[in-house]
Amino acid sequence: MKLSARNQISGTIVAITPGAVNGTVKVDIGGGTIVTASITEEAIGDLGLAAGDTVTVIVKASDVMIGK
Repeated sequence: MKLSARNQISGTIVAITPGAVNGTVKVDIGGGTIVTASITEEAIGDLGLAAGDTVTVIVKASDVMIGK
């Protein structure tokens, strides 16, 4: 599948925390960096996600904010 999003980072799922509607998926992208995504429980099931899976984190956003 080709995507227009250019921010694509490969990693390994280290944890999935289920929720009522959305779950969180923690992905180790290397160098001690963990990216956490909040996605629907339906998507987690449809994709068959599990700890240890190799996945691609895709970031597509209209705004990126930084605070200090």
